[in-house]
Amino acid sequence: MLTFAVERRFHRGMTSYKMQYDVVVVGGGHAGCEAATAAARMGASTLLVTMDMNKIAQMSCNPAIGGIAKGQIVREIDALGGQMGIVTDATAIQFRMLNRSKGPAVWSPRAQCDRGKFIWKWREMLDQTIGLDIWQDQVEELIVENGTAVGVKTMWGVEIHAKSIIITAGTFLNGLLHIGRCKIPGGRIAEPAVTHLTDSITRHGISTARMKTGTPVRIDRRSVHFEDMEIQDGEHDFHRFSFMGSDRPLKQLTCWICYTNNEVHEVLRSGLDDSPLYNGQIQSIGPRYCPSIETKLVTFPEREQHMLFLEPEGETTNEMYLNGFSSSMPMNVQIEALRRIPALRDVKVYRPGYAIEYDFFDPTQLKHSLESKIISGLFLAGQVNGTTGYEEAGGQGLVAGINAAIHCGGGQPFVMHRDESYIGVLIDDLVTKGVDEPYRMFTSRAEYRILLRQDDADARLTEKAYQLGIATRERYDWWMQKKEAVNRLIQLCQKTPIRPKEVNGSLEHLGTTPLHYGCKAIDLLGRPQINMSVLMEMVPALKETIMALPNRQEEITEAAEVLMKYKGYIDRERIIADKMHRLEDIHIRGHFDYQNMTQISIEARQKLQRINPETLAQASRIPGVSPSDINAMLVMIGR
Repeated sequence: MLTFAVERRFHRGMTSYKMQYDVVVVGGGHAGCEAATAAARMGASTLLVTMDMNKIAQMSCNPAIGGIAKGQIVREIDALGGQMGIVTDATAIQFRMLNRSKGPAVWSPRAQCDRGKFIWKWREMLDQTIGLDIWQDQVEELIVENGTAVGVKTMWGVEIHAKSIIITAGTFLNGLLHIGRCKIPGGRIAEPAVTHLTDSITRHGISTARMKTGTPVRIDRRSVHFEDMEIQDGEHDFHRFSFMGSDRPLKQLTCWICYTNNEVHEVLRSGLDDSPLYNGQIQSIGPRYCPSIETKLVTFPEREQHMLFLEPEGETTNEMYLNGFSSSMPMNVQIEALRRIPALRDVKVYRPGYAIEYDFFDPTQLKHSLESKIISGLFLAGQVNGTTGYEEAGGQGLVAGINAAIHCGGGQPFVMHRDESYIGVLIDDLVTKGVDEPYRMFTSRAEYRILLRQDDADARLTEKAYQLGIATRERYDWWMQKKEAVNRLIQLCQKTPIRPKEVNGSLEHLGTTPLHYGCKAIDLLGRPQINMSVLMEMVPALKETIMALPNRQEEITEAAEVLMKYKGYIDRERIIADKMHRLEDIHIRGHFDYQNMTQISIEARQKLQRINPETLAQASRIPGVSPSDINAMLVMIGR
């Protein structure tokens, strides 16, 4: 049985504590929460250390989960037994499936959430996790002995010893907040920075650098002229984030759209001299794909307007989030610019937007398990690895938590390949390529995105999670029931004959070519005009089978339809992925002296020496390592 102990010690009239756990998680953000629950559910005695128990899983920026590729990550977290999808469904106030006009490979769920209820739902999840404790404190030092992380020290003098340490400190490491020319230390607005932890890690040879992110102004909805805005409604179909989710319990709300204009831009341009992004105050790099409004003006000077989304922060609050107006301009400039938008002419704000600079660690110093290559037993996850976004953080946290628990018992690390999950793509990109700007996931980053759809995350990952011990029996049983039902529908469509005289009238009505010969039902489904809803009306036996399903009829039907309709594309991509697996099976770490390999380019030698890839496939993905370099290495392996 894994242990937990508290030792009470007295030093010159002062009381201090010494704790012992298997896993200690530093930071209660999205990465930390997933890491802590994962490690505990795998049987490791786990302690989550957070500065404020009332801000667990705080949504520091937009109170929304999902989006392009990010939604796929959340579905994968859920399929693996993580909690983000369940919490999101329970607190969603608007849901949409993005990219509907494109194929299912890029469909991406997104939900606006109630910020306050999201925190308390996560807190409920943590409180109900057996083997997980919470300690409110600030970690200031990593304890390392003989190259191994063995614990942490806190600002209150507490020593917490553990077999695995997971750092998920978000933007708090030497965080510095900027509004105009004003700058103050902080990890988030009104929250202190962590000033010593970075040094206690880098003194052991781990390199660090700085990044920047930002967030928009928060607006009082009572001051908004909604009649001058466009409505953006949500969707109310069967789609959810969690495969175990139920109906969304909260009231579903409307979002709104408005635009900047030339007057807005002129006000903002007048304040550029006081912008910390352009007066030299901020030196670090911000996110390319979520730029501030002032960056948009400088980068796209020809644009006459930029779209903004006004989104509710909660079910009952008047606070609203202005998506697209991230800024660190002086607050008077921000507010004056907003008042040049017709719908916001009388706007009142709760607080202005701000930027934050913070420390991150070079992720190429990590293994695919997210354990440090330099300090054994130290795992890093989330924004400390150079990523941006709750979803990317949660995915890393889950993997770090699983592997931290495995590390306690000396087992083989849990690693996902690029054809298994977006989380696998994310981690492989980080540890193989590194980052020079905050990393955000997109579907375009995944070369096997037809295999990594949001609808089949359970098919890819739930059985793995159950074998690890993180997915519950209930989740596993539900997946097996769904798997059997999907296969039954596919087999029925493969066997059911279709006669021309029975369907030609319907086919002509749909604008598709009538049949001249009989075929199977699955052949009709391949036509773009026909989906399962249409096919059900043509094939009574199919409709009877679907209607007889005990639950989740729409989810099962969609899963079966995608597998049949896109079978050719799926099979072709599977063949390509399997070929790449041959390189994944060739382990090269420790087999080459890269500095003296004259058969490959100088750049390749330098990159391979620095990253020290585990497999030949990983080596092939390192920027600067060419196909000819890989071929040379293959020849040398053969020798």
